[in-house]
Amino acid sequence: MAILRSAHRLPLAIAAVGAVALGLLTPAAATADIRYEPGAPGLGDPYFPDLGNGGYDVGHYYLKTAYDPGTDRLTGTTTITATATQNLSRFNLDLYKMNVRSVRVNGHPAPFARTGERELEITPRGGLRRQSSFTVVVRYDGVPETLGGPIIFDLPYGFLHTRDGATISSEPNGASTWFPANDNPRDKALFTIETTVPQGLKAISNGRLVEQWNSGGKDTFLWREDRPMATYLATASIGRFNVSTTTTRTGIQQLDAVDPEVASDPDSLSTPGWTTRATDELAGYFGPYPFTSTGSIIENNFVPPLNLDNAIETQTRPTYQKQPIEKGVVHEMSHQWFGNSVTPARWKDVWLNEGYALWTEKFWAEKHGGQSAQDAFGALYDSPPPIPPGRPGFWDVPTADPTRDQMFHRSVYFRGGMALQQLRHKIGDERFLRLTRTWLAENEYGNGTTEEYEALAEKISGQDLGRFFTTWIHSAGKPPAW
Repeated sequence: MAILRSAHRLPLAIAAVGAVALGLLTPAAATADIRYEPGAPGLGDPYFPDLGNGGYDVGHYYLKTAYDPGTDRLTGTTTITATATQNLSRFNLDLYKMNVRSVRVNGHPAPFARTGERELEITPRGGLRRQSSFTVVVRYDGVPETLGGPIIFDLPYGFLHTRDGATISSEPNGASTWFPANDNPRDKALFTIETTVPQGLKAISNGRLVEQWNSGGKDTFLWREDRPMATYLATASIGRFNVSTTTTRTGIQQLDAVDPEVASDPDSLSTPGWTTRATDELAGYFGPYPFTSTGSIIENNFVPPLNLDNAIETQTRPTYQKQPIEKGVVHEMSHQWFGNSVTPARWKDVWLNEGYALWTEKFWAEKHGGQSAQDAFGALYDSPPPIPPGRPGFWDVPTADPTRDQMFHRSVYFRGGMALQQLRHKIGDERFLRLTRTWLAENEYGNGTTEEYEALAEKISGQDLGRFFTTWIHSAGKPPAW
């Protein structure tokens, strides 16, 4: 009894362990007081509060899919390795409308339920202890749906159908159209992407092509991205492609894939060279290229009347929906640093992707004998780009919080770039480039917020920049002077 009285003075977990060692409690009884709770069904992003899920952190996705353009049907098995960040009784994944056939957690069948169009609610056999590693295997199938609406100016995105296959543009919330995920940019993970297609087609994805094989009249392509990646940056383009491989001057492996229908276009022919040059040269400005592969995908073989001309920010291998020009390649390659390596913690911070990419276009031109960035942005200050009907005016959108439906408004790009150029002008070239490199180095493979960027800018410049940032990125209205 004295031992038990002593044990009661210890923390509960220690007391339980001691009691088990003495044979006074069974292991089951020792853990009976652990409280397991459901993980949150969303991570509370201001623009997408239900996007992503709480209670765990994904370490690796293995996406094993098969897609047949003839039937428009995708079958998949996604294996997720994750770590519980709380004691979990159940947890959610995001999966848009697909048919779930089975779920296993740590090798055991797990009950699941669908709530709404995206939420897949999974209850493992027994609770998952905080800091424990676990594996989830989801088997699913269906016809992936294309998304639309006002977010990208009423353009379709997500799983996009082409005449010989499909291409995937997941930003901002389209990853769950083709695989179950913790679909929030804060939960980055490593990816292995295995895609099986009818013989004669190719599947181009992120990272390195590590293996391909033919079996039963089908071709399978295995890609591996060995640096952390946000779910919205995962992609696959399925169809007929001309593929070329090379290595940049600094030793980065490069793979470029182009739709054969536009392979002879001068801009298509130039894209691999522009990609090589941007991969190496931007590293001289921003710090080492953050990934082990680079390249491009040009795919514009869409099913009529769809005729897109966007460029898509995807990790290691941007996707162009028409043949890009040089500044378009520079813009998308800058995203390998701004957006892919350092990813917004919240979607309201997307100007740190797009403003920097637009600024990089002008800086590149300046470095190559063109107009200075100061003059280029000054001209835009005097005469901003036109805005499509029904959208707020150029100066009416606060760059650092544009609202969900305006997050890709031209002001986020162009005014964001202007703000960065004005910051460069205010604190000087040396400090601005040091700020940029420090931002990228300190947050490599992670996430950042506008507030963190502002704090770093003040630290490096030694200036109080509160009024500057309020004027340029936090307020609507045209700043008083360029």
